[in-house]
Amino acid sequence: MARQFMSVRETAEYLNMSVPWVYREAPRVGLAPYRFGSGKNAKLQFKVSDIHAWVKQQRMSAA
Repeated sequence: MARQFMSVRETAEYLNMSVPWVYREAPRVGLAPYRFGSGKNAKLQFKVSDIHAWVKQQRMSAA
């Protein structure tokens, strides 16, 4: 079974960005996090398919 979600750290590594960047910028650029749990124990995760779609949108066209 393929994984559906990535942790913030995994997302940062995949995007070659820092963990603080993911917390600060990902929602602003259109990567909506999912929150699992509540309070201090809540975990933010990102849907793998959303990450892949966003990366594909970032491709620059060869002009």
